[in-house]
Amino acid sequence: MLPLAVTMGCPAGIGPEIILKYFAKFSNNPDSPIIVAGDTNVFDFYANKLQIDCSIVPWKIGDLIPTDIGVIPVFETSKLSQDVIRPGIFSKETAVAMAEAINTTVKEIQNSHFSGLCTCPISKEALQKSGYHYPGHTEMLADLTNSNDQVMMLAGSSLRVTLATIHCAIAQVPALLSIESLFKLYRTTHKSLLKDFNIPFPKMAVAALNPHAGEGGMFGTEELDILSPSIAIAQKHGINVQGPFPPDTIFVKAAKGEYDVVICMYHDQGLIPFKLLHFKDGVNSTLGLPIVRTSVDHGTAYDIAGEGISDPTSLAAAIEMAHTIIKNRAQFKDTECQKTNPDC
Repeated sequence: MLPLAVTMGCPAGIGPEIILKYFAKFSNNPDSPIIVAGDTNVFDFYANKLQIDCSIVPWKIGDLIPTDIGVIPVFETSKLSQDVIRPGIFSKETAVAMAEAINTTVKEIQNSHFSGLCTCPISKEALQKSGYHYPGHTEMLADLTNSNDQVMMLAGSSLRVTLATIHCAIAQVPALLSIESLFKLYRTTHKSLLKDFNIPFPKMAVAALNPHAGEGGMFGTEELDILSPSIAIAQKHGINVQGPFPPDTIFVKAAKGEYDVVICMYHDQGLIPFKLLHFKDGVNSTLGLPIVRTSVDHGTAYDIAGEGISDPTSLAAAIEMAHTIIKNRAQFKDTECQKTNPDC
């Protein structure tokens, strides 16, 4: 099986540390192997600083992948001097190394050398400084894969949310919503629940933009003008999406299992309830890409970088989810193939 690539994230953040802690606890499974894309000097720096007992091994495509606990195979995408590695403080050099790990890994996935991508956190400010002028990871990956159907999903054992808008000012949200864009979001989310999460009959709920779902237009007309018509179109296409529901109640119902996902109109509408339930074990998954991508659901945490107190739980969950999606996509592809070609 092709290895899953885990990118190191920002060298000044907690990404390298949580990777070290993950490998110090888990061995590499030959049936679902992992390699790290990044910089051996970065990992040596943090392993020494934090006294984490790991062996950092340079790895090249085609090499055997070590399976011992504490051995980290690193696909080298940069070679920083340890003098520029400063916990909590990124530089132009570390920002470029951060971005290059992502860029190179995506290319190697497209070259069929890796099965998918799991990313450690990056800084949006550092990304700008690197010369890659994207608002964030999601937009960068969409451009690198020539995709325009990307959707940000946060997934945990109790709740999943997807977002109609991501990194924008709250004042911009109403103007960014349209019947067409929401229908596209429902369709992409529906397809992903089918093939990535192996949910045969997905049930989706739409959270309203306004309080009380607009109260018949008293508190805003987006529900009447945009959300309800988009839901009606999706239903005509066989997508089981319902709403719009008042945001203050729909997350409770979804967390109890009544819905497989809540589609949210803006970033914090979805992330606040999600992180309340899944602060440590939440996973960020980008839907609609031609490649598999999961990520930790937290930031670079520059304030605690290099202190040895970061938690690798979200990374472990993101790696596990990436492997699950890879397996589910392969099974879905085989099933769809067999429907049309018995000899597939």
